[in-house]
Amino acid sequence: MDINDIIKPENRIYKRPSLLTDSHMHYCPGCSHGVVHKLIAEIIEEMGMEESAIGVAPVGCAVFAYNYIDVDFVEAAHGRAPALATAIKRLQPDKLVFTYQGDGDLAAIGTGETIHAANRGENIAIIFINNAIYGMTGGQMAPTTLLGMKTATTPYGRRADLNGYPLAISNLVAQLDGSCYVTRQSVQSPAAVRKAKAAIRKAFENSMAGKGTSMVEIVSTCNSGWKLTPEQSNKWMEEHMFAKYPLGDLKNV
Repeated sequence: MDINDIIKPENRIYKRPSLLTDSHMHYCPGCSHGVVHKLIAEIIEEMGMEESAIGVAPVGCAVFAYNYIDVDFVEAAHGRAPALATAIKRLQPDKLVFTYQGDGDLAAIGTGETIHAANRGENIAIIFINNAIYGMTGGQMAPTTLLGMKTATTPYGRRADLNGYPLAISNLVAQLDGSCYVTRQSVQSPAAVRKAKAAIRKAFENSMAGKGTSMVEIVSTCNSGWKLTPEQSNKWMEEHMFAKYPLGDLKNV
């Protein structure tokens, strides 16, 4: 018997989202992906859209999202999730269609798909996990890697003259006529998690209301790639990432 079956409803303050599967997560301890998965599962359940949600996950750490969130998922080629989500939403406009992408996927090989889907105002929600590194494939520099940040391919730190500047792609998306809601949040504290959940919920509601493209960037940690403990990663993120990627709404129309 499940513990939720014996706790009286009036005494329950929290329960595990029913849409989270029992699969053992492959994410590293302290990774932000698991928290965001939980939020997505909670929101879809609260919206009553369990049978109407379709997620699109591409290559990267997020590729196995379908193992953990019990809704329909389609796997896209690297970077192509917004293009695939566009087709799904146009063919089935009554569905809640969202992508779940990392920064290497969305802001590197998928830059064109991201920009043009948002510029067209496709009625999709884009969940963007920005941990400033390629987590799954060895910890190399990503478009979002900070100046001076050490990675597998920038062992002495990212240099502007050699590697270019960090790409704040959400700021670009916010400038496009087709985007309706662009926000940057995080999940390193209970207060931050509540704000992130509200942002994802709003993005999903915008999708169903046909308002255009919504993007929720989650500034995240990758303690394995950063070579830090989970606690150290959260502190490093707060001290360094938030300066380049400040939290809050970039666009809300």
